Amino acid sequence: MSRQENDHTPGTKVLANCGKCGLCLSVCPVYQTLKEEQASPRARLQLIKAFEKDSLATSPLLKEIISKCLMCGSCAAACPSGIDHYGKFMEMRQKMVEALGDAPAIKTMVYLLAKEHRLRTGSKMAALGQKLTPDFLGDKYRVGNIPVSRFPSLNRRPFRDAQPGRILPEAGTTSASGKARGRIAYFTGCATNYMFEDTGRAVTGILTALGYEVIIPKAQTCCAIPMLFHGAAQKAEGNIQANITALTATDADRIIVDCTTCGAALKDEYPAFIKRADLTGGLEEAAANISKKTTDILSFLGEHDLSFHPDAGSDSRHLGRAVYHAPCHSRNSFSSHAGIQTLLKTLPNLDYIPTPGEADCCGGGGTFFYEHPETAAKIMDRKREQLRAVEPTLWLTDCWVCRINLAGNLKPDSHVNVCHPVVPIHNAI
Repeated sequence: MSRQENDHTPGTKVLANCGKCGLCLSVCPVYQTLKEEQASPRARLQLIKAFEKDSLATSPLLKEIISKCLMCGSCAAACPSGIDHYGKFMEMRQKMVEALGDAPAIKTMVYLLAKEHRLRTGSKMAALGQKLTPDFLGDKYRVGNIPVSRFPSLNRRPFRDAQPGRILPEAGTTSASGKARGRIAYFTGCATNYMFEDTGRAVTGILTALGYEVIIPKAQTCCAIPMLFHGAAQKAEGNIQANITALTATDADRIIVDCTTCGAALKDEYPAFIKRADLTGGLEEAAANISKKTTDILSFLGEHDLSFHPDAGSDSRHLGRAVYHAPCHSRNSFSSHAGIQTLLKTLPNLDYIPTPGEADCCGGGGTFFYEHPETAAKIMDRKREQLRAVEPTLWLTDCWVCRINLAGNLKPDSHVNVCHPVVPIHNAI
């Protein structure tokens, strides 16, 4: 259930509504790992309440406690009082950053993501750095709890540059009148554009095979979630307005995302942010329209009866055993976990093995694995234990941070391939 569906919009519920029942503790990955009250959503709410009453001053310790949150939304989804943890935590993060600043690496990330041309230049520099870094240094140095060598190679060319702005449906897939089944606006996000072109090719290939016209807005940019998570609301506003303009101009029937975090931004955060910031000029209506149209690619495919290639299940095309990791935003913004399981079970080119902990958080959480590497590693340990019992060849997930975190924490000699579920789906049709 999304925040809007659960009335989790900023201002609708006040902190006084917190009954301190502790239901949020049972679903919080950080609390369940550390078993410390100050690591719980309940404690953060009480600290924010004290801060807003001027009973608590800004301090590095307070900033540390507020930041030790994956922003997964599980607490808000479980809260019987409907408190908007998400919105309150973002507002508090902004106040902490304004008062105390942020780490240089985080400030650099926010700076790059705020303008597409900066991100493009930064990706080129990162690609050059990957080529020039010797293997032994890549194994030695880490970004948080992940060795530099385990980060994915960047695309040779940004995915959106390599694609036309409009992709027509495949021949023979349209209606008798020759019309497409519908027009899809594809929000690629930063990761597909700069790192995971295999995901982008699979998404466009599947949609056109189903008879849809695909529009890839060239003016789209970062969804702004990283900026909102790090208190950079003013910078986020520019990205949000740019994306609303770009997506509205497509006049699409549906908006498809391949990353559920980007989807949570379009579906939940844009309307909430515009309401918080009291933005005018028709933005509220436009954001509501985008929210209504947005869904993730796997939920969208669940609405269709997929036809697979006759040889998809042959030995030569079979991909082996697969497990799935359900990103937190998939569960909390789209509630599509059961539907994804059903979809994966239909694939003839792999053996999907459901695991008890596949919906458990992996500890990636945007930059959480960088800012809190020890806690992130402990959360990730549970995921590795679940993997050992199955010994799969594929680990599927539909969030790019989860993908980096899962792959980055595998042993160097692991034969497990981490990819988006659309890749094997595309291979099967």
